[in-house]
Amino acid sequence: MKHLINELKEITQVPGISGYEDRVREKIIEWIEPFADYHVDRIGNLVVELGEGEEEMLFMAHMDEIGLLITGITKDGKLKFRKIGGIDDRLLLGRHVDVITSGGVLDGVIGVTPVHLNLQRKFETVPWHDLEIDIGAENREEALELVEPLDFAVFKKHFGILNGKYITTRSLDDRFGIVALFEAIKDLVDHELGGKIIFAFTVQEEIGLKGARFLAEHYSPKYAIAIDSFACCSFLTGDVHPGGGALIRAVDNSAVYTRSLGRKVWKIAERNAIPIQIGVTGGGTDASVFQHKSDILALSVPIKYLHSEVEMLHLGDLSNLIKLIQALAFEL
Repeated sequence: MKHLINELKEITQVPGISGYEDRVREKIIEWIEPFADYHVDRIGNLVVELGEGEEEMLFMAHMDEIGLLITGITKDGKLKFRKIGGIDDRLLLGRHVDVITSGGVLDGVIGVTPVHLNLQRKFETVPWHDLEIDIGAENREEALELVEPLDFAVFKKHFGILNGKYITTRSLDDRFGIVALFEAIKDLVDHELGGKIIFAFTVQEEIGLKGARFLAEHYSPKYAIAIDSFACCSFLTGDVHPGGGALIRAVDNSAVYTRSLGRKVWKIAERNAIPIQIGVTGGGTDASVFQHKSDILALSVPIKYLHSEVEMLHLGDLSNLIKLIQALAFEL
């Protein structure tokens, strides 16, 4: 498990919101270059093709994370922003952020009115458009020496290991998927495969599956499988729980995934003694855009506290997901 922890820590700390995945892509290339050839398509997806012949399977994991795009600077040197991806406004107030600029990383905070000065005792959620990032600049000119509009910011990331078996940090969505695909590539690159298997690290998933839509114009695999988060846990997600194994994401807001493919995957997991769960959740995945041409599925692990600073996964679930991907490459 130690190598999975190290890879998760390394890749989750790399900032990269939708449309700004360059740093993440560079890190994945650094990982992949010793093992396999790759190419980057016009929209920015990083693609690895293994095997030859018909396009059997396409596995996808997205590189982008939710964050904040800097849209302007106020007279008193504060940064205005807009949200990129699904961020609960309640998570913004009183947060540390890293502001990513061409010159480096700046510390910033999203301030809060002290309770001592809140004379009306109003504690409603403050909408994002009423908030600002403070980088310690005293005026607009001073701020412009440090940051420019269209730079971006992410929540400052703390990487935690809980009880020796859980990882908690920001951007596990979908950096755990990146780790899973990388591990599968390492295992499969020297094996004889019964067709072409494509691994794609996609861009701009959080704002509308843009990278996957581009892939769908160029590939027609028999099976298109997204490796992405499963928001857990509530009455909506049933018996799914962290530590229960890899997960078939059967239904979400973007698709009812191919039932026959889900059954095949379940049987393959059972034959290989891989713990497996199945469930429904919200959101959507890259696989959904292939529904008109491929059998589709989403595979995952349960993620607690999704789209927050404290996303949390069970290391055993990730290990079993990697085993499942590898098994599918040989048996599906």
